[in-house]
Amino acid sequence: MTRQAQLYKESIDLLKQLIATPSFSKEEDKTAIILQRYLEAKGVVVNREMNNVWAVNQYFDYSKPNLLLNSHHDTVKPNPGYTRSAFEPYETDGKLFGLGSNDAGGCLVSLIAAFLFYYDQPNLKYNIVLAATAEEEISGANGIERLLPLLPKPVCALVGEPTGTNLAIAEKGLLVLDVTVSGKAGHAAREEGESALYKAMEAIGWIRTYRFPKVSETLGPVKMAVTSINTPNKAHNVVPDQCSFIVDVRVTDAYTHEEVLAIIKEHIDGEVKPRSMRLRSSSISTAHPLVRAGMELGKTTYGSPTSSDAAFIPVPTLKTGPGESARSHTADEFIYLEEIEKGIQYYIALIKALV
Repeated sequence: MTRQAQLYKESIDLLKQLIATPSFSKEEDKTAIILQRYLEAKGVVVNREMNNVWAVNQYFDYSKPNLLLNSHHDTVKPNPGYTRSAFEPYETDGKLFGLGSNDAGGCLVSLIAAFLFYYDQPNLKYNIVLAATAEEEISGANGIERLLPLLPKPVCALVGEPTGTNLAIAEKGLLVLDVTVSGKAGHAAREEGESALYKAMEAIGWIRTYRFPKVSETLGPVKMAVTSINTPNKAHNVVPDQCSFIVDVRVTDAYTHEEVLAIIKEHIDGEVKPRSMRLRSSSISTAHPLVRAGMELGKTTYGSPTSSDAAFIPVPTLKTGPGESARSHTADEFIYLEEIEKGIQYYIALIKALV
């Protein structure tokens, strides 16, 4: 059996263990133990920070640049449409079913396999840093963001997410806004007051129709959507003096969060508060060796509308991996076994372009 074939076999066994172990965001301690023990059994010196597990290659050299390999081991809670236990790894027709199999278990075990493939090779041009992280699904503060200051500083990164092994060279950032519009209360029958709800509707109308002038070559336009609206007043005959709504803004690399926020505040008569400015857009040049290597393998580049831990990694980062994004968070989630086998080969080939 070749080394890659052995790594594939072990990766499937590891993924089944991960599926069978609940690891909701903030509750990943048991899968962290599984990952730590698996790597230690391979002779790897393992580091642990909360529920984040990380390691470096055997011949780590402080004088060399560092490549970061990152994927996550937390999951969302299972979709209520599951037809069998979400924690029962079930293999049939070339598919492995189970919560987290596709997002992002297949990517994680494939990256670990690639790390182990290069782990004991001397004279690499780059050090390789592996980080299996927590809280990705909730963009939590105790995942990759907490771990980065403790890691050898990377010059570039691979983030394992299901992309069909195509190349997500850019990723939209996320800006969630709480907007509060004020009016004046009054009796509805006497047409008194100034309706905050109607004022909010005007603001929502602007959000619905406004188009940001700058359009990203890879990510397209900035997109805004109002996803919730509320008035504290529940009486049918009182004109509401306050109305609040939530705006989901997907920010491209054509604007900073601050620029987008300033434009919105300029056009909305109300209080606009961002929940967070952390989830920034990210991008990597098509001239980067990782991207070039992927393109030479026949992969296509695209801009991703979804966010990942790439938002927190402040170096050129390529998001790519086995599996399909459309399967993530669905009932009866699965990944094809062949996708993992090819995913391991794919990651090894990508890394070879650097190291």
